[in-house]
Amino acid sequence: MTDRPDPKSLAEQCARTMWASDRASHSLDMRLEDIDEGRAVMSMAVKDYMLNGYAMCHGGYIFALADDAFAYATNSQDQAAVAASCSIDFLLPAYEGEVLTATAQVLHQSARSGLYDVTVTNGKDEVIARFRGRSSRINQPILSRGDE
Repeated sequence: MTDRPDPKSLAEQCARTMWASDRASHSLDMRLEDIDEGRAVMSMAVKDYMLNGYAMCHGGYIFALADDAFAYATNSQDQAAVAASCSIDFLLPAYEGEVLTATAQVLHQSARSGLYDVTVTNGKDEVIARFRGRSSRINQPILSRGDE
């Protein structure tokens, strides 16, 4: 019988496994700042190619950051999960050079579905977006049995 790692260590192992093949996050220079059971913090600097016609960060990039934090939080317990639905409210604009931080937190997690909130802030700690996601577990582990 093997001992399961503590929840934070398990979350870190799951995140390392996911991060190794997460090309979308890498292509946007996102950083996983912190991970724990049901919680993830990710950051991303707004680059010139992310700007819309008003010289503001395109909402799709802000959504991508929030969605990634959501993904890492929902997959932190070695139970693979995918988004079932999500929505975002944009509250303030973000501009080139700003570093955005998305903090995802579980509100409810059952055996099959979860509810998570993500808050996206800028460097002044102003809330620029709020994201809510519902997840669905797909009945498979994140870690192969050799990783534990």
